[in-house]
Amino acid sequence: MTRLATSWLVYRLTNSAFLLGLVGFAGQIPVFFIPAFAGVWLDRWDRHRVLIVVQALAGLQSLSLAALTLTHHINIAWVIVLTFIQGIINAVEIPTRQSFVIKMVEDRADLTNAIALNSSNFNIARLVGPAIAGLVVAAIGEGYCFLIDGVSYAAVIAGLLMMRIKKDEPAPTNRHVMHDLMEGWRYLTAHAPIRSILLFMAMIGIAGAPYYVLTPIIAGRILHGGANTLGFLMAAAGVGALVCAVALVLRPSPVGLARLTAIAIGTFSVASIGLGLSHWFWASMAFMAIAGYGLMTQIVASNTIIQTLVDDDKRGRVMAFYTIALQGSMPIGSLLGGSLAASTGAPTTLIVSGVICALMAVWFWNKLPEMRPTMRTRYTELGILPEG
Repeated sequence: MTRLATSWLVYRLTNSAFLLGLVGFAGQIPVFFIPAFAGVWLDRWDRHRVLIVVQALAGLQSLSLAALTLTHHINIAWVIVLTFIQGIINAVEIPTRQSFVIKMVEDRADLTNAIALNSSNFNIARLVGPAIAGLVVAAIGEGYCFLIDGVSYAAVIAGLLMMRIKKDEPAPTNRHVMHDLMEGWRYLTAHAPIRSILLFMAMIGIAGAPYYVLTPIIAGRILHGGANTLGFLMAAAGVGALVCAVALVLRPSPVGLARLTAIAIGTFSVASIGLGLSHWFWASMAFMAIAGYGLMTQIVASNTIIQTLVDDDKRGRVMAFYTIALQGSMPIGSLLGGSLAASTGAPTTLIVSGVICALMAVWFWNKLPEMRPTMRTRYTELGILPEG
């Protein structure tokens, strides 16, 4: 709800594709440089406790945004500042949450299904939230979306406090943060599957960002709709992403997910080009759903592969680099996408985005033979594949 309300608020205040991109940049740029250091500390801290703290801070940020909007003191400068603060919080929260998943899964063979179920949970909210937000914004304004978000963190924190999780007890270390950071980087770069997957995610994060950033422009200028139209488009993307999550829940193992990742981005590229060419609401809805399916398949499949392959003592650092690849690349894409859309238009930008993503999918497909030996060895060690 908040993501849609923020996008619509910026569009209403400025009517600017560039400022939509700039706000996206402000919210995502902290994820480019903070998680690498956060990952080092996550391998030393209790992740459960960190999650509780960052959720409390996120709730305060949303309530601040609500207060400014409801009292009519909001302006684009405040939106940028508060979005930047949320970006800092996310830069710590995302790698913490991703590396915490393994704590709740006793059998590593269940990891594929656990990650997919986690994605299903996320995408049910992504499906319902934007649809509700479109109606709320159209009826009473963006401020109430922010207020609902802020209040909802009480339930999140209560849920975390109710968990009975064995506390992390990392071995004490006197090593410098930069030593551990470089150790994690060397581990990542020497591991062909993890290296290729993270590089692919970063490239798609840059090339695919217009799909997120320019949706308000598509809803307002191309389809001649309002906040409710934006809500339906985002809900359609949520439907596609939810279909992806359900399909991955039903998979018995992570075997074959790397190949599926390349196919998924090829699918996303076709949908992005179609969205750029479409001027019909229902066609745009269909393309949004297909794009949501393709992009979420790549994200969930990549997450599953990395979580399965990574050594436990490097998990926090690797998931921090995963966060940078997934989220840290998007501010670059948001800024480039917003700038290109301001000069050539949103439809052209989406078409260019789709073509680049198609080329990236071909590149990743050609990397699969290099990745398979390491993946097969690890899957055999974990009992996912039979020996021999």
